[in-house]
Amino acid sequence: MKKKILKIIGILLVLFIGVLVSVPFFLEAKIGDIIRNNVNNSIKGNFDFAEADLSLLSSFPNAEVSLREIFLVNEAPFEGDTLFAAREVELKMGLGELFKGEEDPISVKSLIIDGAQLNIQIDEADNANYDIAKEDTSNTEDVSQSEGFRFALESYQINDSRIAYHDMATALRLEMVDIQHSGTGDLSLDTSELETTTDALVSFEMDSVQYLERNKVKLDALLGIDLKENKYTFLRNEALVNQLPLIFDGFVKVNEDNQQVGISFKTPSSDFKNFLAVIPEEYSKNIENVQTTGDFVVAGNFTGIVDEEHIPKFSISIRSDNASFKYPDLPKTVNNIFIDADVQNTTGIAEDTYVDVRKASFMIDQDKFTLVSKITDLMGNTKVSAQVDGKIDLANIPKAYPVASEMELKGILTADISTAFDMASVENKRYENTQTKGQLEVKGFEYKSEELANPVKLDILAMNFNPATVQLTDLKGTTGKTDFNANGTVHNLLGYLFNDEIVKGNFDLRSNTFVLNDFMAEKEPAPGKDEKVSGKGKSDSKSPTNTEQIKIPAFLDATINAAANTVIYDNITLKDVRGNLRIKDQKATLSNMTSSIFEGKMAFNGEVSTKGEVPVFNMKLDMAQLEIGETFKGLDLFKTLAPIAKILRGKLDTDIELSGNLTDDFVPNLLTLSGNVLANVMAKEINEEEAPLLSALDNKLDFINLKELNLQDLKTKLSFENGLVSVNPFTIKYRDIAINVDGSHTFDQKLNYKATLQVPARYLGTEVNNLLAKIDEKELDSLTIPVIASIGGNYNSPQVSTDLTSGVKSLTSKLVEIQKQKLINQGKDKAKDLIGGILSENGKGKDSTGRRDSTKVGIKEVLGGVLSGNQKKKDSATSKSDSVANKEAVVKEKAKDIIGGLFGKKKDTAKVKKDSVN
Repeated sequence: MKKKILKIIGILLVLFIGVLVSVPFFLEAKIGDIIRNNVNNSIKGNFDFAEADLSLLSSFPNAEVSLREIFLVNEAPFEGDTLFAAREVELKMGLGELFKGEEDPISVKSLIIDGAQLNIQIDEADNANYDIAKEDTSNTEDVSQSEGFRFALESYQINDSRIAYHDMATALRLEMVDIQHSGTGDLSLDTSELETTTDALVSFEMDSVQYLERNKVKLDALLGIDLKENKYTFLRNEALVNQLPLIFDGFVKVNEDNQQVGISFKTPSSDFKNFLAVIPEEYSKNIENVQTTGDFVVAGNFTGIVDEEHIPKFSISIRSDNASFKYPDLPKTVNNIFIDADVQNTTGIAEDTYVDVRKASFMIDQDKFTLVSKITDLMGNTKVSAQVDGKIDLANIPKAYPVASEMELKGILTADISTAFDMASVENKRYENTQTKGQLEVKGFEYKSEELANPVKLDILAMNFNPATVQLTDLKGTTGKTDFNANGTVHNLLGYLFNDEIVKGNFDLRSNTFVLNDFMAEKEPAPGKDEKVSGKGKSDSKSPTNTEQIKIPAFLDATINAAANTVIYDNITLKDVRGNLRIKDQKATLSNMTSSIFEGKMAFNGEVSTKGEVPVFNMKLDMAQLEIGETFKGLDLFKTLAPIAKILRGKLDTDIELSGNLTDDFVPNLLTLSGNVLANVMAKEINEEEAPLLSALDNKLDFINLKELNLQDLKTKLSFENGLVSVNPFTIKYRDIAINVDGSHTFDQKLNYKATLQVPARYLGTEVNNLLAKIDEKELDSLTIPVIASIGGNYNSPQVSTDLTSGVKSLTSKLVEIQKQKLINQGKDKAKDLIGGILSENGKGKDSTGRRDSTKVGIKEVLGGVLSGNQKKKDSATSKSDSVANKEAVVKEKAKDIIGGLFGKKKDTAKVKKDSVN
């Protein structure tokens, strides 16, 4: 029987475990839907999650539900905003809750929230994004039936979470991060106690003033909860704000139309270490080892009603009387510390809150500093009255208080400044209603920092404060090799401090030596093997750096009249610099700037803007009588635009217009440059050692010595864009050879040029000169032939080719044609002379017998030479052997043909015969 009973129990146990294992597979989807529907039926918004898991075994006899990737998104007027999100929410409830219908409320015993983000917002129209509960239209007697959840919590936890509160109407921000909060107690009872622990980092900002920034807060509280009275009482409570301990008690009661508050708090001791504990831990360091005297007490209370029109009345007092502290590792003591301050509201109206600092003072050695201030209508039209008076040796601060180790200060600060203003006047820009006056002076100031290339030393800084302006009466100082001396006026300082307005100023700046690199911190280069070079050997804007991009301040509107005897930037030295610098709208504009540079003069105007993502610049420079060699050494721009200038010795006039992008350290990025250069070169000689291009040309053109080029009055114009420099055609001289040059090169000095030389024919070899001698014409002395030299390759290894051979061949053919034509023309001329002689002798010169004289023989010889085409004379012996009659017959026949050909007429046959007889 026992065996049978045990067997039955065993079977039932197995079945029960099987049910516990299998039920979640059937109920997971259902419980997920129940939770999703219950929440969405209760709110105005969209609640959902990625998955829901159900476990019965691990929490038996309770059920455990886990929801992952939860979010709750608002409807209008915050449509699309996420009010709540969490990595995981874990709910523990009785097994019976799993079998309820979708409209039935679920009773939750335990709640754990991990990685929550709660974003609370109140817009300017006073709409709150957390006001998402749907209005209850059901019978009040059935309220429980309409509730989505009923909490019977025994414990809850909130881990690694964040709460952000932003009230746009009051410009208030409260943020709590790294929240670790837990509570235990039976909240199902009408009266119970809830024990809670809280750790968080708190930041608080109001009207753009940061009052707390990630201040550490720790709270251990035992709360008495009375659900019938809706009253929550602080029974045992200890808090730490940073390291300041506070104990408090009191209650908060939630009424139908308001909340009633009665809370008091104080420091548990009066030790002055309490004051150091208020300071954030990273600044106050190890206060447990600090030696202190005197006291520091904070006490306060909040009482009254909280509703739409009222806040609690409160009073907070802060007192310290003749206190001191000394850090054990530091040589100086801060003593005679007095603090007498109150923060109060006696009416419950927020606007009536005020702060009264009747005295706050301290001494280091014999230096004393005092502050007196009163701030009224803190939540309304805030009115401020304050005075600062004192003297302090800045070098004593790090000797008495553990400031950052990289910060080193020196100098004597003396101040006597008072101010009085109301925020309405400031916000409405009625600055004439404000009163600020006094003086501030710093002598022997020195500041060192890793962010600065050199320490900044101020011999004196003196400022006078007036209601409308701040006068910089004297500023003298040095940094590195730079000295500066300035004075001027600052306008609208209150508008800048309170309304984010632009601060304006006019200044005169003078310097004997001004080295720009003194203001630039050195940085570790990080070039890659394929790094592109731009500017003065710097990497281009895409190269990695470890500094942020330099920005011209957007808040500054200033005019600076500058004068410096010497300005040095890298290896460039400017002398006697004068001009105007205008800073406005993140743009620096240079105007009427003049200086001496490279033994010449320079005037320049231009602007630099950092308003866009990439800083840009444009510049116009007018340079006169620059020494070419020094200019080439000092300006990489010239090496890029005109590498050939490296070989010249002499003077240069040039106008330059250029624009482009700047790298992060304000060096031009050459690959983005565009512009024009107009240059007038007055070169005395050529440095042949720096002229691989001339050597290459000399090797191709043996009739020319390019070292003897005449570069006087050389004028040329360059234009450049996208890394390409185009040269407008220009002409230079070598003796009586004109050389026309044009073409282009890239910024990395790849050449593509053409030089056309108009070469006199006599320079082109023996064969050409022999032809010229034969022709023997004066007009051929100026005959030239164009010889084209094509120049490619790189400037340091140029490749030169010419068409000289084909040019000489063409010229030779031309001269041969000229010689041939000349011979033909000579034959025609002699024929004309002969014909003219015949016509002139027609009917004349006969002897008494009617026969012609012996000139016929000369006519025959000339005509015979012309007709033979080679002007060869007959052999004299052969001439004598020929019969005179035959010769005369031949001459007469040829003469007839020539005359007939010249005049285009045929003679009468009879007449011819007659003439023949005669």
